Amino acid sequence: MTVNRLSAMMKRTNQIVGAFSLAVILFLLASPAQAQQKIGYVNSDYVLEQMPEYATIQQQLDRIAQTWQDELDQTKEDLDGQFREYQARELLYTNEERQRRRQEILQAEEALERLRVKYFGPEGDIFLQQEQLMRPVQEKILQAINEVADSEGYDYIFDSSGEFLFMFKREQYDVSIEVLQELGIDVDSEQR
Repeated sequence: MTVNRLSAMMKRTNQIVGAFSLAVILFLLASPAQAQQKIGYVNSDYVLEQMPEYATIQQQLDRIAQTWQDELDQTKEDLDGQFREYQARELLYTNEERQRRRQEILQAEEALERLRVKYFGPEGDIFLQQEQLMRPVQEKILQAINEVADSEGYDYIFDSSGEFLFMFKREQYDVSIEVLQELGIDVDSEQR
């Protein structure tokens, strides 16, 4: 290895060490500012369960889902009846009639499955109904969270009810009760 190359490598190493040292110093200087940030969390499931609107929406959705499920059950029962009738008379049908009846039953089964997906699929009508009915409630909760964050001086508020995982959380920073109070809902803080 030549002296020039060794010198260049040492210069580069010194630059890297210097940059790393500068980054550490900046981090240490920024730490006091970060330590002053106020963080809270809210359990949105708990807040939702305390809201009378949520119970009403759940009842509406349950009624809609039950109506649709009853329709699917009735259609399935009718389809089962057609199939039993086909099996009982299969030997009496001509080949063409047998083929036509099988095709009708198959098409009815496919229609039933399409209807099931339309009602209860991942982007089905029940999902759309829930989204439409819940949007005003979610906006109301978000507004209350914003009000609490502003009035209490929080920099961040996280939702602890979903998939966001807290490895540690101090109960003193849970603002769920304050959010409920902002929504005008009086609850016993012992319920949590």
